Amino acid sequence: MDVAWRLSPRVSVRPEPFGALLYHFGTRKLSFLKDRMLVSVVEHLDEAPSAVAACDLAGVPIDQRAKYLRALDTLASSMMIEERAA
Repeated sequence: MDVAWRLSPRVSVRPEPFGALLYHFGTRKLSFLKDRMLVSVVEHLDEAPSAVAACDLAGVPIDQRAKYLRALDTLASSMMIEERAA
């Protein structure tokens, strides 16, 4: 996760009281982000040089970083986020 990431251009984000819904128009997959901190991390991906930096920008405590990096890995495997040029 030391690479730069972005939300896929084929993904729509809908804010919800519990966090957000992500919908991928290509795969038709829906992801529920039930953690507002994770929503913040995803929102910071475009401006951060890495997933770790996005976590830092979102204010993720260091002792919780692994949890959020795993969540981003899951979003990457479902094509909700993708690598981008730094």
